[in-house]
Amino acid sequence: MPPETAPWVLMYHSVADCRDDPYLVTVSPRRLAEQLAWLRRCGLTGVGVGELLRARAEGRGRGLVGLTFDDGYADFLTTAVPLLLQHGHRATVFVLPGRLGGTNAWDADGPRKPLLTAEGIRQAGSAGMEIGSHGLAHTDLTAADDVRLAAEASDSRTLLAELTGHVPEGFCYPYGAVDARAVHAVRSAGYTYACGVAPGALAGDFALARTYVGDRDSAARLRVKRMLHAFPAARAPLSLVRDLHA
Repeated sequence: MPPETAPWVLMYHSVADCRDDPYLVTVSPRRLAEQLAWLRRCGLTGVGVGELLRARAEGRGRGLVGLTFDDGYADFLTTAVPLLLQHGHRATVFVLPGRLGGTNAWDADGPRKPLLTAEGIRQAGSAGMEIGSHGLAHTDLTAADDVRLAAEASDSRTLLAELTGHVPEGFCYPYGAVDARAVHAVRSAGYTYACGVAPGALAGDFALARTYVGDRDSAARLRVKRMLHAFPAARAPLSLVRDLHA
């Protein structure tokens, strides 16, 4: 693969056996184990995004892939972390300090899933996982007023620093919704990078695109997604790109 492509970052959410998953945010433990093993067979090691960006800046990025888990579900600690460690990977989990021990109430049609508690976040950090901010309460920053926008970016960082003893480097835009105002707020809050979802008009370390990974993603599908990352997606048929994000 070309060495100077943008960093490859995979996006996960919940890890559980779940039949009711209208938003396609859940990967089964068995599927995650298969995906993590596939990365290893490809010579890739999963790391947190902060570590990935530092390694690339120092010319040590070859063989690394960013692994991210959005929303901070409780199953990240109980299910994902053991599998990550078993396969020799690390990851970033983006958590919501304004919803500690709560649920994913923003997913109106999905099943209620418990979120990490303060102690769960600390345990994930102690296991070698990077703790990043997903804002306070999973708010669309592009629709927030200036006061709410600043609080979601800055106050969440302060709360996580107090909770973990480490100032978080990374932010993840809820819903992948990002515009120039959101980027400015996140940068001003002191973060060093921020993750979105799909590539867009904004780019760089404060609008990092990520590759969605779901329960349908076998080794063959991941191989295609890796190729689409390494080469311009416009070269692939639009129907294929859409299917691979479903």
